[in-house]
Amino acid sequence: MNRKPLRTIICSLLLAAAVCQVIAQQTAPRLIIRSDDMGAFHAVNEACIQAYKEGVQTSVEVMAVTPWFPEAVKMLKENPGLDVGIHLTITSEWENIKWRPLTPCPSLTDANGYFYPMMSANAAYPGQSIRENKWNLKEIEQEFRAQIELVLKNIPQASHLSGHMLSTGFDEEVVRLVKRLAAEYNLPAMDRMDAMAEYNYNYVGYDGPKATSAEKETAFIRMLDKLEAGKNYMFLDHPAYNNDEMQTVGHIGYEDVAIDRQGVTDLLTSPRVKQAIETKGIELINYNDLTKSLPRSTPQAEKVDPRGITRFLEAVEKTQMGVHSVMVVRNGKVVAEHWLGDESAQKPHILNSVSKTFTSSAIGFAVAEGKLKVTDKVISFFPDKLPAEVTPYLRELEIRHLLTMSVGHDLDPSGLVRQPGNEDWVKTFLAYPIDHKPGTIYVYNSLATYMLSAIIQQVTGEKLIDYLYPRLFRPLGIVGATWQECPNGTNVGGWGLYVKTEDMAKLGLLYLQKGQWNGQQLLPESWIEEASRSHIASLPAGTKREDLKMKPKDSDWLQGYGYQMWRSRHNSYRADGAGGQYILILPEKNTVIAITAQLQDMQAELNLVWKYLLPALK
Repeated sequence: MNRKPLRTIICSLLLAAAVCQVIAQQTAPRLIIRSDDMGAFHAVNEACIQAYKEGVQTSVEVMAVTPWFPEAVKMLKENPGLDVGIHLTITSEWENIKWRPLTPCPSLTDANGYFYPMMSANAAYPGQSIRENKWNLKEIEQEFRAQIELVLKNIPQASHLSGHMLSTGFDEEVVRLVKRLAAEYNLPAMDRMDAMAEYNYNYVGYDGPKATSAEKETAFIRMLDKLEAGKNYMFLDHPAYNNDEMQTVGHIGYEDVAIDRQGVTDLLTSPRVKQAIETKGIELINYNDLTKSLPRSTPQAEKVDPRGITRFLEAVEKTQMGVHSVMVVRNGKVVAEHWLGDESAQKPHILNSVSKTFTSSAIGFAVAEGKLKVTDKVISFFPDKLPAEVTPYLRELEIRHLLTMSVGHDLDPSGLVRQPGNEDWVKTFLAYPIDHKPGTIYVYNSLATYMLSAIIQQVTGEKLIDYLYPRLFRPLGIVGATWQECPNGTNVGGWGLYVKTEDMAKLGLLYLQKGQWNGQQLLPESWIEEASRSHIASLPAGTKREDLKMKPKDSDWLQGYGYQMWRSRHNSYRADGAGGQYILILPEKNTVIAITAQLQDMQAELNLVWKYLLPALK
């Protein structure tokens, strides 16, 4: 009898389980659990964060006009993984606390300048509703814009729009306005009349009585029982605490606010609810997942041999290589995605030098906007930080030399910034000797990438990450990104960015599509072509030419270097980070492969890609 080794059997079982998990995720009910009105009260802010950190909440809506908005901003910055919606507000319903518009809106306010309490006629508040008064569409637009821009200024990772008390969907004219704003700001609008049909989801509520915490829990779990496989759902409520602050809150017809909203907090943090969601195999998602995830397909449908994916995973398992995740995108669709260990689809990963490609993309945007040219002299941006002697080579140094790692240094100066007394990284870079004419010699140089980040901040007045949000992150649906900063508050550029595996794949797909995304040309095609071609002969980081033993045909580090991207074998190119982080772009195969890892032998990792995944791309 032909007996398989025990290791092979175990590996096969693990892979089969992984396949079953992927299939289950594709067919499981998907549920957004949303909390509304963050910013309205301190108790609401705290409850929303608790419901995220300790419970099942996946999205939260923040109100810009409310008194506790500044605290909400601080809390949301401390929790960048929480999906945030801009809760557009033109009503103020409570008796003991009111809020006003950010802009002059006389058609939306009462005699005291507060928003009307109600959207529609209410017998308890005669004449005090938006619909009973002659509201002005231009005033609504200016107010919505002001609220959107205030939130984005403070919480750039906001991913969507929603409407407090149906403010975005109470009239067809308003719906059309909100659609325009959604397109302009790259923020899908979720609470208008036709949003559920457009984004293919259904609203679900409590199934049964919901007066007490216990009733809410039971009714919520009963609702979970009715969710259907393969469908998307959204549940919303309003968590808060039953404390002195909330006990002062209410309006005629809704007086038990504190008790009711404590019940919501109890529900969203209930161990029984968590267990029910897990037992029923329900996938918790957020609005960004719903509206901006890459489409999914099967390997067979996109002409990918699934056996190649299986063999790649088997090889990773057999070698204990330290791969954390892999995602394969073919024809614009995810055909394989796998996470190992405690990694997950929602967990951001350190990118190391893959960060550099995001930084060079920012330079591409700045060039397209006329803010700079790649031939601009580096010293022109920092006249107050120059060394006492500006050498001829330093005077010649241009942005394109930073992009291509051809500054002219003999050694990478990046380690200097870890030494005491070098807190001003720009000064440290500019003072480091340039031994060769810029553009003539390649030396891997992470501090050069930092200089690109510093130049972006200098010419735009924004940190690199903030500059990228409206131009790259928000259109692609990259939220919750964080980026380390230097002592002076500049994003480090060459490393330190954290995003999810799918976010990496999205950037790769943007480059594969020559800068296009959903019919929009985000980056010029000419920039993509220039960034991805070889500008200079390359060497692995830290390697001296005289010590080089490998041959170009065997190495993905000897194919040339572009704008913060490496050329690779098989006519491909890549973003590349220490420890095995890759965004591989294969134009001839119309494929992107994103990988995260923690390993030493990065060439061995790529060799597995070429051995198993490349042949699977028919």
